[in-house]
Amino acid sequence: MAEFVAFVLLLAVAAYACGGGTDYGAGFWDLTAGGAERGKRPRWLIDHAMAPVWEVNNVWLIFVFILMWTGFPVFFQTVFTALWLPFAVAALGMVLRGAGFALRKPSRRLARRRLFGAVFAIASLLTPFCLGAAVGAVASGRIAPGTEASAHAWATPASLLFGLLTVAGTALLGAVFLTADAKRFEAPDLVGYFRIRALAALGAVALTAVGVLLVTRVDAPHVWHGLTHGAGLALAIVSAVFFVATGLFVLRGQTHWARFSAVGIVGAAVFAWGLAQRPYLIPTSLSVADAAGDSQTLLWLSVVSLVALLLVAPAVFFLYWLDTHGELEPLTDSDLRRTGPTRGDAVDGD
Repeated sequence: MAEFVAFVLLLAVAAYACGGGTDYGAGFWDLTAGGAERGKRPRWLIDHAMAPVWEVNNVWLIFVFILMWTGFPVFFQTVFTALWLPFAVAALGMVLRGAGFALRKPSRRLARRRLFGAVFAIASLLTPFCLGAAVGAVASGRIAPGTEASAHAWATPASLLFGLLTVAGTALLGAVFLTADAKRFEAPDLVGYFRIRALAALGAVALTAVGVLLVTRVDAPHVWHGLTHGAGLALAIVSAVFFVATGLFVLRGQTHWARFSAVGIVGAAVFAWGLAQRPYLIPTSLSVADAAGDSQTLLWLSVVSLVALLLVAPAVFFLYWLDTHGELEPLTDSDLRRTGPTRGDAVDGD
C-alpha cells in the first residue's frame, strides 16, 4: 500500500512539474522580454496564454502536500524542518507571483504595472529554483530524520544545480508552449521569437543536466546508481529521446508535437529520479516503508487518490485541452498588433 501511495505522490509531482513548470517558464520569459516597449508584445501573449489555466496547476501541488503529510508524515516533517528556508521562499514566491499576475493587467498606472510585472517575473524564477534546490538536497541524502535546518542541507553544488536544471526545464516548457500559442494565434513574428528561446532553453537543459549527472555521481551515489541501472536508466533514456524529438519538432515548426515531447522530457526525468531513489524517499536514511503512516490511513488515502485520479484528473486535462485548442479565450493577431511589433527578433512564417 505504501508503494502505491508513493507512486501516486510521484505522479502528482510529475504533473505539477509539467503543468506548473509551463507557467513558471512563461514567467521566466516575461522576465527576460526586455523593457516596457520591447516586451509589450511577448508579454501580451504570455498574459493571454496563461490566463485560463495558471491557477488550476496548484491543484497538483496541494495534492502533493496532502499525500506527503497524510501518507508519509515522517518524510513531511523531515523535509519541511531541514529545508524550511527554500520552501518558505518558494511559498512566498507563489503568493507574490499570483498577486503580481492578477494585479498587473487591471492596473492603470504604468509604474504599478511595471512593479506587479516585476514581482510576477522574479517570483517565477525564484520559486522553481528553490523547489529544485530542495529536491537536490533530498536526492543527495544530506537530510535525515532529526536533521536541523542549515544551509549545509541545501546550499550545495547538487542542490544548486538541481535548482538551475529546474529553471531551465520550466523555461523550455514555457517557450515551447508559447511558440505553439503564437502559431495558434497567427502571430508569425512571435513564433520566431519563442522558437529561438525554445532552442536556447534546450541548450540550457542539456548543460545543466550534464552538470547534475556529474555532481550526482559524487554527492548522491545511490541516485546515480539508480539512474544508470534498471528502470531509472530506461526512463532517463526516454527523457533523452524526447529531448532530441523536441529539438527536431521545434526546428521543423511542428509546435503541436513539440508540446507533447517537451512534457515527455520533464515527466520522464521526474520518474527517472523517483525510481532511482527506490526504496528510499530520502537516500539512504528513510525508506518508503519506514516513512509510511498507519495502514488504515494509507488504505483510505489510496481510495481517495483513485477517486481523484478518476474524477479530478480528467477534468483538469480537459481544461488543458480546451485551453491549448483555443476554446476558452479567442485571441487574434489584430489583438496583439495593438501593442506594436517586437523589434529585433526573428520573423518566421511557419
